[in-house]
Amino acid sequence: MKNFEQSESMGLFITFEGIEGCGKSTQINRAAEWLRSLNKRVIVTREPGEGEFGEMIRRILLNAEGELCAQTELLLFLADRAQHVYETIRPALMRGSVVLCDRYEDSTVAYQGAARGLGEEFVLRQSRLFTNGLLPHLTFFLDVPVQVGLNRLKSRKRNLDRIEQEDMEFHHSLRAAYLRASDREPNRIIKIDGTMPVDRVFDEIKNKITNLFTEKGS
Repeated sequence: MKNFEQSESMGLFITFEGIEGCGKSTQINRAAEWLRSLNKRVIVTREPGEGEFGEMIRRILLNAEGELCAQTELLLFLADRAQHVYETIRPALMRGSVVLCDRYEDSTVAYQGAARGLGEEFVLRQSRLFTNGLLPHLTFFLDVPVQVGLNRLKSRKRNLDRIEQEDMEFHHSLRAAYLRASDREPNRIIKIDGTMPVDRVFDEIKNKITNLFTEKGS
């Protein structure tokens, strides 16, 4: 199979990551609006839950009444990602679009690898296998303290899903895993203080994406 980085028609793949309540959705929507104002072709997508297959998996994964073992949870996320890459991300990139994705591989490493205890390296290897090694060009990690994120979440949602309802230790494990990832890959994973005003957060995102366009000659 042809390596994506060798494709002249490849677009840009940008992901947004962070713990619950970090502000990803707000920034993705702002980024999409800004990029479209620059006449860029933009696809906004998410994990889990893109497409008919993804929606079915999302309902299983986030069902607050359900109970899944860690291994089952991981396999469902990976199945969703494999279909997502095949059905949505890869075709969009080959058309030269900018793909903005709410969660991707780094989430699985943090949630299932670290917080569920399956091992970060193990989960990383499985994800790369399921995606044929497709990585984002750029990842924004919106970092907020756990209590800040959970307070935001509870202020805007009446019913929390199965993962959002996990205990504090779980959520602290998530943040620690994201911090480790940003330390390992500082050129790809851009850590941004998510407690800053929304406009300041977006300014940092916009500057990094602008630099990426310059590097890619887009």
